[in-house]
Parts: sequence; C-alpha cells; structure tokens
Amino acid sequence: MAEFEASRGMPAGSSVVFGVASDVEIMDRWLPQGLSVHDTGPGTVEADGSLVPGVGRHEGLFRASEEQLRVEWGGREHPDYSGWLQVSDAAAGASEVTVHISLLDEPQSGARADEVRDLLDRSLDRLADEVRRHVSDPG
Repeated sequence: MAEFEASRGMPAGSSVVFGVASDVEIMDRWLPQGLSVHDTGPGTVEADGSLVPGVGRHEGLFRASEEQLRVEWGGREHPDYSGWLQVSDAAAGASEVTVHISLLDEPQSGARADEVRDLLDRSLDRLADEVRRHVSDPG
C-alpha cells in the first residue's frame, strides 16, 4: 500500500477554504485534470475520467464534516483507493490544507509514485487559486 500526503498554505481562513474544498459542484476546477466528480446523493459521488486507465466511471463514498473541517472519500467499487483532506487555521487569516491518499495497489516509490505526488501538488496549487478567486469575487 502506498500513502501520499501533501500540504499547502491557503490565502483565506479555514471556513472559507473548507467551503471551497468540500463543494462538489466546483471540485473539477481543482482536482487532478482528467478526473471529474458529480454529486449522486447523500454520502456518495460519481467519479469519472481518464486519470486511472481502465477504471472509468464509478461510485464513491463522500463525507464532508464542517465541524472537523475535513473531507473524506473512498471508492465503493474500488476499495483500494481512499483519502482525506484536512483544513487547519494558520496565522493572519490564512489556513493550511493537507491531503492524504491511500492507494492499495500502487508502489510507494518510482515513476508512478512521483506522478501521484505531482498530481497532489498541482491540485493543491489549483485549490489555492480557486480560494483566491472565491475571496476576490465571492459571487
């Protein structure tokens, strides 16, 4: 099993960042390119895309806890994949996001592991950009 984790400072308070990060309607703006998520009802989402070859569209579990500033997800048909995103306060009205992904069938090192780390970093960069947009234009 491979575990991947990345953190990034965010240009807004934790409640704003959590609101952006947990909004399924805008997740496609910051999730890895090639992955699309749609709300399918309480506690579930449908994920689709070319990010994982051969997997295609599948239903996943999704939980967002505003009290804990935490989002958790996992594959229902693909239990070898799960993850969480945690928002925490930082100084001067900023916050930090940590994303953790567990991939049962992936190596912890090598080219694929480097690709996963890069996807995490780019997704966090896009999340920070989305938070900036939300703060500068709340509508």
